[in-house]
Amino acid sequence: MSSKERIVEFMRELAYNPMLEEELANALELSKQERSSFSKLLEEMEQEGLIIKTRKKRYGVPERMGLVVGRLQGNAKGFGFVISDIQDMEDVFIPANLMNGAMHNDRIIARINNVNTRTKKAEGEVIRILERANIEVVGTYEDSRNFGFVVPDDPRINADIYIPKSESKKVKDGHKVVCKITRWPEARRNPEGSIVEVLGHKNDSATNIVAIMRKFNLDPEFPLEVEAEVDGIPDEVPEEEIAKRKDLRDLKMVTIDGADAKDLDDAVSIETLANGNYRLGVHIADVTHYVREGTELDREALSRGTSVYLVDRVIPMLPRKLSNGVCSLNPQVNRLALSVFMEIDKKGRVVSHEVYESVIKTKERMVYGDVSDILEKDDQALKEKYKELVEDFKTMEELCRILRKRREERGAIDFDFPEAKVILDEDGKPVDIKRYERRIANRIIEEFMLVCNETVAESYYWLNVPFVYRVHEDPSVERIEEFNKFIHNFGYHLKGLNAGEVHPKVLQELLKKIEGKKEEALINTLMLRSLKKARYTSENLGHFGLAAEYYSHFTSPIRRYPDLAIHRIIKAFINEGPESKWLKKVDGLVGYIGEQSSIRERNAEEAERETVDMKKAEYMSERIGEVYEGVISGVISIGMFVELENTVEGLVRVSSLEDDYYRYDSEQHSLTGERKRRVFRIGDTVKVKVAKVDVLQGEIDFTLVESDEE
Repeated sequence: MSSKERIVEFMRELAYNPMLEEELANALELSKQERSSFSKLLEEMEQEGLIIKTRKKRYGVPERMGLVVGRLQGNAKGFGFVISDIQDMEDVFIPANLMNGAMHNDRIIARINNVNTRTKKAEGEVIRILERANIEVVGTYEDSRNFGFVVPDDPRINADIYIPKSESKKVKDGHKVVCKITRWPEARRNPEGSIVEVLGHKNDSATNIVAIMRKFNLDPEFPLEVEAEVDGIPDEVPEEEIAKRKDLRDLKMVTIDGADAKDLDDAVSIETLANGNYRLGVHIADVTHYVREGTELDREALSRGTSVYLVDRVIPMLPRKLSNGVCSLNPQVNRLALSVFMEIDKKGRVVSHEVYESVIKTKERMVYGDVSDILEKDDQALKEKYKELVEDFKTMEELCRILRKRREERGAIDFDFPEAKVILDEDGKPVDIKRYERRIANRIIEEFMLVCNETVAESYYWLNVPFVYRVHEDPSVERIEEFNKFIHNFGYHLKGLNAGEVHPKVLQELLKKIEGKKEEALINTLMLRSLKKARYTSENLGHFGLAAEYYSHFTSPIRRYPDLAIHRIIKAFINEGPESKWLKKVDGLVGYIGEQSSIRERNAEEAERETVDMKKAEYMSERIGEVYEGVISGVISIGMFVELENTVEGLVRVSSLEDDYYRYDSEQHSLTGERKRRVFRIGDTVKVKVAKVDVLQGEIDFTLVESDEE
């Protein structure tokens, strides 16, 4: 336990009362050497928001003093919520007039002023800003006679940034820019800034993708020192390294990925044993052989945290020489791997496993569509082309179904949201939107990676070594009770809530009941919002959604840093054993790796979603006036969201419904006409016309089409 953790744990004890520095040092029984740096340590902890120093110079932890420390999530309307550092603490609402100069994503301390006794919701005000998040802001420059201002692209930064005329001479109205904040906002005073980069005009779609990349700090280029390190890496696997490893080059194995994937980090092999069990091999690219700890390459990979898959490009975690080259498990070439072999019985239980450093040579680079056509459509041409592999694919399908059944029996929740791929032409213009299909080949790889990730996590948990787990904590009782009240409207009820907890199997059973019904999409969405977000941490807290006691991310080290980190841990254990000095050293680092990786994952998800929404809007902007059939996917006070077959979602505003005055029922999630009593509910099928599109915001407005208008 670090000194900081020790101090915080001591202050969290019920018997603790805020102490002066000297009293605290005596209570902690610090040595003379420790006391010499104690003041500095307390100062650091105060700056980090771990502890609070009162006006009387006494120290305590924030939560014991009516304070909350965390990230501020802004809102376009000016208010915000504090997302607490403490995992189980509810968000705290901050009214617009009590933001006190704080901006979206700033790390802040807030004082809790009151708690609603009925809803248990807390309200507070910002009292200190620990760390500013928005040093640079991306937005649209708007000019006026005596000054200019930048309207941030992120609506959660709700204050325009004032640009003095002297700073804006070279910028034209309507251009996307990056501006640096030179003076932070205060009460009734906007922030001030200077223009540091002009990206292009806001109506240029290429400019808007670049603007999103800058907004989320996604750099397609790597620093020169990183590229220099990568240049020194050989393109082929050296013979001396092959000699140290288990040689699996004669083992029949394949990669199965999407047709456009270039970073192939997992291969699979399958055998049926004499006892009837399966021997599943999952072979993962050994990225850590090339990305050495402490190098510029490693620091850059941790800073990025993940590869980001935007609508028109990939921003890789590692330079392409590695991600698409020597680390990628391309067919018929020698590659270094970490191989996990699992013996799995007919009930889907892993009865034994082994992990090796290996050298492999994949036989084929398969794509999901081809493998699925072989198994689902008995495609004769493909069966002939891959005749050596057809029986393996059939065995894989057999094992996949066994593993899936086992997961279902223990209660794993499988959300099957419709996903779409926006098809772009050579100029980046959207020409089609197609739904992703989760076919049998996709499910095979999904099940194999899940069982591998789980096996590795359980194994290393019991070996008691530092690790990075993928966790999904149990949902809060309050959130689940709110969700249960909502589904009562549709005649459903969650069992077993009286005990104060819910088992994932209860939610899984609900998903089965609503499958194919008109309320399915809404209940799926609200259920997901009732659950916590999965994250990375050094503590094994289990995975609620998968109904798994142990889980990690091991299978994608080319594109996720946590996977790369645990590869290092596994290799250290294989080569040096539990007494490895490096394992003891890394113990203090795994927590930071988990936190940093979680932050970068959320950042990547937001960026990916924004580029997809923007291209969907661009696609629909050329279809204004066209009529589509859709399903009401959500109802709010200002209107109803309608989702089309191609997954595009738009808003029918209440103000456009001219046949009646409509009232919103928040409990029933419906709109009802006052005179004609016409009702619009979730899941109803309606016909809509594309009325208006805002490409930059990714927003689409529909109007309702009545039968006599068609």
